[in-house]
Amino acid sequence: MHEVSIALSMLDIAAEKCRESGYNKIDSIRLKIGRASGVMTDALIFAFDVVKTDTIASGASVIIDEIPVSGSCKDCGRDFVAEDTYVLCCPRCGGMAFMINTGRELEILDMEVS
Repeated sequence: MHEVSIALSMLDIAAEKCRESGYNKIDSIRLKIGRASGVMTDALIFAFDVVKTDTIASGASVIIDEIPVSGSCKDCGRDFVAEDTYVLCCPRCGGMAFMINTGRELEILDMEVS
């Protein structure tokens, strides 16, 4: 379950930025996570709730902006947004030559501090 290591890294980064800015409490952390990132969002939230105990983020919540998988097909020349997590071919023409543009993100967007 790599979500625990992601939660620990997220907590370390957020706590460091919080302290650097002169604050001592994290109220929430907002993340951008792509559907094809391989991160199970429920497991990440659970892991964060466990690792935040006795830290400056002990009362913090996690807000997740889920990013769909989108891409550009080189065969038909059109952009697409996939309903599925993984794309094996262009959902419009079935072509196998495409580029994934979004869906693999894993970023801290912002956080609320006090």
